[in-house]
Amino acid sequence: MRIVYIDIDSLRADHLGCYGYHRQTSPNIDRISADGVRFDNCYYSDGPCHPSRAALFMGRFGIHTGVVDHIGTAADPFVEGRPRGFRSSLGTTNWMNGLQELGYRTATVSAFSERHSNHFALAGFSDVHNMSKKGLEMAEDISSVADDWLVRHGQDENWFLHLNFWDVHWPYRTPDEFGNPFANDPIPEWLTEDIRKVHWDGCGIQSAQDMFDFHIRFDEYPKMPAQAASMNDVRRMFDGYDTGLNYLDHHIGLLRERLEQLGIWEDTAIVISSDHGENLGEMNIYAGHRFADNPSSRLPLIIRWPGVTDDQCGRVDKALYYQIDFAATVLELVGANVPGNWDGASFARELCSSEESGRDYLVLGAGAGGLSRAIRFEDFICLRIFHDGYQCLPDTLLFDIKNDPHEQNDLAPDHRQLVGHAMTLYEDWYLEMMRTATHACDNMWVSLQEGGPQDTRGQLRDYMRRLRETGRECWADELESRYPQELDIGHGTQINHGYK
Repeated sequence: MRIVYIDIDSLRADHLGCYGYHRQTSPNIDRISADGVRFDNCYYSDGPCHPSRAALFMGRFGIHTGVVDHIGTAADPFVEGRPRGFRSSLGTTNWMNGLQELGYRTATVSAFSERHSNHFALAGFSDVHNMSKKGLEMAEDISSVADDWLVRHGQDENWFLHLNFWDVHWPYRTPDEFGNPFANDPIPEWLTEDIRKVHWDGCGIQSAQDMFDFHIRFDEYPKMPAQAASMNDVRRMFDGYDTGLNYLDHHIGLLRERLEQLGIWEDTAIVISSDHGENLGEMNIYAGHRFADNPSSRLPLIIRWPGVTDDQCGRVDKALYYQIDFAATVLELVGANVPGNWDGASFARELCSSEESGRDYLVLGAGAGGLSRAIRFEDFICLRIFHDGYQCLPDTLLFDIKNDPHEQNDLAPDHRQLVGHAMTLYEDWYLEMMRTATHACDNMWVSLQEGGPQDTRGQLRDYMRRLRETGRECWADELESRYPQELDIGHGTQINHGYK
């Protein structure tokens, strides 16, 4: 079997045409979806970028691997210690190792491991192609390397090719010559001027008034607004994101053309997904992925698998799955064993039989922007906030994502019974996770004790000063009372995001 895994950083499902978006952002992805199965409720187990791919390539939840943040102790896997053999458990149970043992050539075209210094993500890859732009490469950079690899190896049997696109991750930087295909298209209706004004008076890293100019400057990226100071800025955000998606979709079309020219399109499995979604205004987060809420934790997942999905063209599976479940599914479909220490569970049988079963509920974790876990159950998502990214949020939020997909109405104060049910599910999950853990700590708490998540660590004094300078003294006072310990941990520490 030949397999192409298209991994699109920061891609939220509902901005694809096949998921119902009103703009024509993704005609080539939509064509692939029409020939395969689309999954409506696939979620990361851990996010954002670094924890998500760590979980995917290890097949295990962050609470088991130790990777739940981008910096500090929680950015690295637990040290295996005395039980480690000549090869670590990571070396013998990673996703790609399962394919290699069956004779697959495994290749990745991605800057991810260099960007995050998580070189363990390369375990099991035979061919590694890194353009050394640390996530600022364009679809053309990825596409040209992939095309060369396919010309040389595409007609071989049994290979897995991972292609990692970054074009919808901020800062938006699609080439000028590509233009703006959506200049005359309306933006999503839900984000109105009234909502923007409320957000403008709020607070938090990547909130409307503090999108990027407090934290990091993007003057060289004119498609990336620094603030949501007007609805024109809001449009620039949506247009920048959607144009990046349309640009990379064009290159997916070129990839398909190459596979067809080589005569292997019909015999090649295509999987399309992401590491996390993106908040585009939801929860007063503009172009960011801070919490395990629905826009950030829900992922697209499209599978077109010759011999499996041929009679299921256009089917939509609405069951709940973790992204790491599809990694286990890939192993089972090619005849490999799913490692015994994995948290991912294969749904190959359901995929082959057009059944839906999935998980009863999901527990999702997010670090880096804030620290949170969420329980996704029935039509709801309930967030438990450990660190709120300076947004002054309540400790618990509840959203009805069927009727309120953009999370405008927190139901937690008036639906304590539902919140209690969610917390019971979380406690059951947590107990099972710690029972089966190899290490007796949860690095979510370690990240909190070390000074908070990546984007806030060492930043509180500067941010309080900014809030007071912009007429938001009440929020500065609130943050001072919430996080007194952070005032003693560093001052003005600049975190290296891998950008210029």
